[in-house]
Amino acid sequence: MEERPDPGAGAGSSPRRFTWEEIGLRTGRGHPQQERWLVIDRKVYDISQFYRRHPGGARVISHYAGQDATDPFTAFHLDKALVRKYMSSLLIGELASDQPSFEPSKNKLLVEDFRELRTTVERMGLLNPNHLFFFLLLLHILLLDAAAWLTIWYFGSSFLPFLFSALLLGTVQAQAGWLQHDFGHLSVFSKSKWNHLVHKFVIGHLKGAPASWWNHLHFQHHAKPNCFRKDPDVNMHPLFFALGKTLSVELGMKKKKFMPYNHQHKYFFIIGPPALVPLYFQWYIFYFAVQRRQWVDLVWMLTFYIRFFLTYLPLLGAKGLLGLFLLVRLIESNWFVWVTQMNHIPMHIDYDKNVDWFSTQLQATCNVHQSLFNDWFSGHLNFQIEHHLFPTMPRHNYWKVAPLVKSLCAKHGVEYQSKPLFTAFADIVHSLKDSGELWLNAYLHK
Repeated sequence: MEERPDPGAGAGSSPRRFTWEEIGLRTGRGHPQQERWLVIDRKVYDISQFYRRHPGGARVISHYAGQDATDPFTAFHLDKALVRKYMSSLLIGELASDQPSFEPSKNKLLVEDFRELRTTVERMGLLNPNHLFFFLLLLHILLLDAAAWLTIWYFGSSFLPFLFSALLLGTVQAQAGWLQHDFGHLSVFSKSKWNHLVHKFVIGHLKGAPASWWNHLHFQHHAKPNCFRKDPDVNMHPLFFALGKTLSVELGMKKKKFMPYNHQHKYFFIIGPPALVPLYFQWYIFYFAVQRRQWVDLVWMLTFYIRFFLTYLPLLGAKGLLGLFLLVRLIESNWFVWVTQMNHIPMHIDYDKNVDWFSTQLQATCNVHQSLFNDWFSGHLNFQIEHHLFPTMPRHNYWKVAPLVKSLCAKHGVEYQSKPLFTAFADIVHSLKDSGELWLNAYLHK
């Protein structure tokens, strides 16, 4: 059995040298049990004990155990020099001189070209935010929130003012969702702590959800998008949906049937857009905050519900208040699901194949054509490709980097998908229908 390397072996002596074959065994699964190593800029780190203390979450860093993590490390962290200081105690050696800087299976030219693109992006200042842009986004959310209350206060609680107010509040929830996403990705301030603080305000006080819950799920999604068992956004497979061609056929061949997947493109309209927020997220966020002892997040959340209760109860009474709240969550849920799933569900979904960062993101994401309405309606997530490649980039710069990304795709024969908004919505349903039919065929005939 191979001797476990001494973490201090590099002190006062030449560093230990490792091969990709050795590193590839340290995934935390199988043999040797529980060891987790990863590589950043040719340096090998043992995260076996650290991963549970990782500020970004244990799972997101574990998803790269046994792999090169240089590109995700660069993509996710603002102050890389500071992070490297904390990483020094985890350093156990580096790649042997005859080993490539990343796994031999990855496309060398594509990796190098993307890293050159990243350098170009930094040099162009595309990672620098426009604070006025984000201030105006916050201001328009607060004005819509005030207009919703004033509508009922001035016009009364009859059907039309009630419905109009609900539409305004649903818009507030959707737009606050896109804004909290900006702060959560550290896209607004140069210091992480300020992003984290305002993130808690926007997602906690304006939306009533915990920042820790969003961080736990969303960073995993970005690290390994559409990778089954690593991206929580595809965890609805197989309990509710059969997703992706490969996984759907596999499910059918195993003769597993948790739902009538051949009809999933129909029941998606029932348990998908209308139900996700009011019937699942609404209770699960409280369970998450309490179960994980996220008391600060819980307090921020409660300020939202207390404010909503105090401002609308005198105008609507208890039944009217509950009705308004549920209607707002219904509007928000439909808006959220259609926008967030249009970029991913129709794309490639499979187990993690450990391909390069650029290919990982491009095969799992697609864009929706740019327009002022599409930008606003989707919180600029119509530029999903650019967002996934550069997750800390402020969204007002996506359109600037898009031509560079397209050029790199054309050079390496990587498909860059962009489509009209309603085509993107329809593709969700079409892909569910296709994967359901693949499942049925495998279930009956293979």
